[in-house]
Amino acid sequence: MEQKIAIPVVNGLLSAHFGHCQYFLIADVVDGEIKQITEEVPPPHEPGIIPRWLSSKGVNTVLVGGIGQKAVALFRQFGVTPVIGVPEKDPRELIEDFLSDKLVTGANQCSH
Repeated sequence: MEQKIAIPVVNGLLSAHFGHCQYFLIADVVDGEIKQITEEVPPPHEPGIIPRWLSSKGVNTVLVGGIGQKAVALFRQFGVTPVIGVPEKDPRELIEDFLSDKLVTGANQCSH
């Protein structure tokens, strides 16, 4: 099974608000193994832009700390599954935790 997992990053850690990250770390995963990791700078933050942009990159899962409900709906519309309430940790560690079903999530860190 192939997956593309994206994580918003700021200062080397998952960004609590995906729309204000410095870049997205995008991992290409095949059969549970990371094959390639790239860093992509997103377009300027405007409503609806980032879900469409990540979808165009082939991303099908996004790990986020906080996200608004409109963005959740847009991600789902574009075939991207948001995993919400992910802690601010090293993105590579988060991907490994996600792939091994050890990722612990909490509350959505966004209230809008």
